[in-house]
Amino acid sequence: MVDVSAKQPTLRVATAIARLRLPAAALATLRAAGFQTAKGPVFSTATVAGTLAAKRTHELIPFCHPLGLERCEFDIGLNAAGEVEIRCTAAVHHRTGVEMEALTGATVAALTVYDMCKALSHDIVIVETRLLAKSGGRSEFRAGEGP
Repeated sequence: MVDVSAKQPTLRVATAIARLRLPAAALATLRAAGFQTAKGPVFSTATVAGTLAAKRTHELIPFCHPLGLERCEFDIGLNAAGEVEIRCTAAVHHRTGVEMEALTGATVAALTVYDMCKALSHDIVIVETRLLAKSGGRSEFRAGEGP
């Protein structure tokens, strides 16, 4: 792991996004069912799974520091293109950032949506997972805002 002992703890916040594209018929079925499947409420279950994953990122990615997340929030819904869009925001006061926690949370939430909807279609595509923003460390980042 990287030695962060000389850094000052600051509020670190990161937001990541994952998007899934479902075939039109599968999306229509999901909408008609109120975003429920035989396995249960899709978005609520994805939120729980993503939160659990974000909290355990250090167990999944070898060189991540263990962090006691102070906040992990999800916003899940359909975007203007009819894709399932998952935003995960993680925050902690620490010496290291929470980008990996936000990315892990968004990714596992997306995998959970896939798992819960695969009975409707296996043509579901996780279109992207990426960091949208991070703050609180040496460098700030906002997607699309160059170096």
